[in-house]
Parts: sequence; structure tokens; C-alpha cells
Amino acid sequence: MALPERLGKYSIVEVLGKGAMGVVYKAFDPHIRRTVALKAIRKELIEDDHAVNAIARFKNEAQAAGRLSHSGIVAVFEYGEDEEVAYIAMEYVQGKGLREYFHRGTRFGLGDVVSIMTQLLEALAYAHDEGVVHRDIKPANIIIMNNGRLKVADFGIAHVESSKLTQTGVIMGTPGYMAPEQYTGAAVDRRADLFSAGVVLYQLLTSVKPFTGTTETVAYRICYEPHVDPSKLVPELSQTPFDAVIARALAKKPEDRYRNAREFQVEIQSAHSAPVSPVVSEETIIDEASPTPAPGPRPSHTDSAPGVSTVPPPGWDAAVLKEIEDQLARYLGPVAKVIVRRGARSTKELDTLYALLAESLSTEEEKRAFQAGRARLTGAPPAKSAPEESSTPGTVPDGPLDAAQIDHVAKLLAEQLGPIARILVKKAAAGATNRRDFLRLVGEQLGSDEERAAFMKRLGGGKKQ
Repeated sequence: MALPERLGKYSIVEVLGKGAMGVVYKAFDPHIRRTVALKAIRKELIEDDHAVNAIARFKNEAQAAGRLSHSGIVAVFEYGEDEEVAYIAMEYVQGKGLREYFHRGTRFGLGDVVSIMTQLLEALAYAHDEGVVHRDIKPANIIIMNNGRLKVADFGIAHVESSKLTQTGVIMGTPGYMAPEQYTGAAVDRRADLFSAGVVLYQLLTSVKPFTGTTETVAYRICYEPHVDPSKLVPELSQTPFDAVIARALAKKPEDRYRNAREFQVEIQSAHSAPVSPVVSEETIIDEASPTPAPGPRPSHTDSAPGVSTVPPPGWDAAVLKEIEDQLARYLGPVAKVIVRRGARSTKELDTLYALLAESLSTEEEKRAFQAGRARLTGAPPAKSAPEESSTPGTVPDGPLDAAQIDHVAKLLAEQLGPIARILVKKAAAGATNRRDFLRLVGEQLGSDEERAAFMKRLGGGKKQ
């Protein structure tokens, strides 16, 4: 099927994924100039007997997630529908689903396991407090972003307390992750999500699911048979309380499980008995260039992420970087060391490094507080009071390019041109010899003098001739 040009007001950029009844597109909202993900289902592919319920469940996803506003939950912006397609416009998230990690054979250290579960349970606690039960927690719906933060997606079969869409007696969910009461069609509440989260925890700890077999076999085992303790599969876990944590999370009766997500979270953190990182370690995160890991022995759960060389990148003082690491660690934990060293390899300028590192933080408040630490840095040159610019209109500051400047220009240009901006900026950077030449080439991509003037004004360089 040919790629459609538009859905509603949204310009379609590319296909992100396909399913039996629908497609997820990367798209662009021209009104507020932002990239979104469009989850669309074609009505013609839904059997007539099920069309009404399928569309109702699709609307329910927009209703359930649309009422939630949490950094750990994929935001929903809009629901749309025409004669052929129904779609949901949602936050575009750059990252990989946890299912992809399992498919690639990723082995998680205990620190990453606890970080993932802490973030997941924080999001669930918020949703439950808002009266929303997800009912389909599974690896595919848990996205690890490129910055190590986690997002929960797909509230398609969620139960909203005020909704009559999902009823007792209807089996909905994903085999292997559903709680016993979901299989039997009994009443479902937040404790079903905690059971599913327990299955995810088991898989993170052992790399296998606690209940396996055919669909029918899995259903019987979940409802009637005990699981194998994680320590039987990973002996080093016998030195931790995780067997007990799993046993309670996977209890057959809801009343025997954790009462809520926060209680579950506290027990996991107590079992770990070490500081919890707010992000997944950089060494674990899959990016687009990451190869599939080769088979090998499982890393020790008692070890933290692989160590980072103590030799600073060229041009940097080790004491200065250590002080910056300590400042960033207040927000990101031990992974700050890796992020600082990576940033220091991409720039030699202290102010640029602070700007780069601030992008790894989630909120504007955190970013401002972290960058304020620049003024308290010892043994380093003072911050520049203003950009070194010529006062002559039509000129821009010259000098070498660095990754932070290129990324900043790409973000500004995307507000005028949309997603294609990154391609154009990348091309300009490849053909430029310095910063001034780079901005000249970027400016040539804009169609009119007015657009170029507005763009250059935002960059602080005056009107480009």
C-alpha cells in the first residue's frame, strides 16, 4: 500500500510499524510544528461484527491515555476519524520497546532491572491514582528512550473507572502477561497490572517468562501452577530477596499481591539495597546503530554497568569533569559519569558541554538547576557573558562547528520546515568548513528573504544577506 500524504491535518513522513489491522506513522503537525506518531486502523480490515467494538476500544485508548499527563506515559494529543481510517495522534518517542531488547538477547544488570521497574511502577501508580488500569502491560508497551527514561504506551484496552466499555466476563490482554482474573473473566483492578509487571520483572531477571507453552498451557499454568523461583534459573539471585518479591507479585489471588504499585516499587528497591538510577545505563540502551549482542555469559547481577575509563577525553581536566559528573549525578545517578565523558568527546567548550548535558534531563527546572552549577565550577574559565558576534548586520560568529550547535540549528529549522530539516542541516554541516559557512548553507534552504531573516534572528546573527 502506498504511503498516504496526509491523515487529517498531519503530513505523513514514514511508517514506524505495522500490525494486523493498522499502521503507526511518523507524521508532522503543521499547525504547532511538531513531530507526532499516528496510530491508524483501517475500518475495512475489521470484520463487521467486531467493527463497532474495535473502534470503541480505539477511542477508549485516546480517552484513557488522553486524561493522563505523566513523564513516564506516552501522551495522546488527538483522536480523529473519517470514512476509511480512525487514528490517534500521540507523542513521538525515540527509543526501543523492551520486547526488542529481549529479542536481541540483552542481559540486564540488576541496577538496570531496578531502574526499569521503578520507572514502570511510578507510571502505573500515577495512572491508577487517576482511575485508569492499563490491562496490557508487556515488553512491547514499555519503551526505553534514548536518554534512558521509560515510557508506557498503548492504553488500547485500558479500563477507565467511568467507562462501561470493558466489562466483567470479557477476556482481554496478552497471553503470558495476563493475570489469572483476566483469563477467567473475573473483575479486574489495578492488581492485574501489578501481576503483569511481575511477569516483566521475572523476564528482566531471568531472560525467560515465568509461564511458557501453548496459549492454552500458559493460561492453565498462570491460573493453577506455581512459577519456578528466579534463583533456580539464576543462582546468584539466591543472595537477594527477589524470589519473595516475585512470589507476591505473581500470586494467583489479587488479594495476595501487592496492594498498589508504590508498595511493589518499595519492595523492589529494598531487595536491591543500593541507590536506584533514574535512567537505564548508557551501555544497555539500544540505538539505531547498535549491533545485536553476541551470545555470551550473563553479566553478574551484583555488578553495576561496565566501568568507564578514568582517563579524561583530550583537552579536558579530569578534576573539572569529575565536578560536572557530581553535579549531573544528583539528577541521573551513576550513569552521569558515562554521559559526561561522552559529551566531553564531542566538544571542547565548557558552556557547550553544559548545554549538551542539560538535554539528558527531563524537565526545564532540572535543566536550569543543573546549568546554574556552571557558575560554581572551580578550576575552570568563567562562562562567556554573551556570544562573540560582529555588530555588523548580516554576519554570524565564525569558528569551528560542534555537535551541539548543529543540533540546535536543526531544531530551530524544523520549526519552519518540519522533519526534513535534520537532513538539510546534516548536508550543510558536511559541506561547511566553519560556522559561518554552515549557517549560510542552512539559510539557502529557506524559500524567501523573510524566512531567512526570521531564522537568522532566532539564531542571534542578524538578517542574512
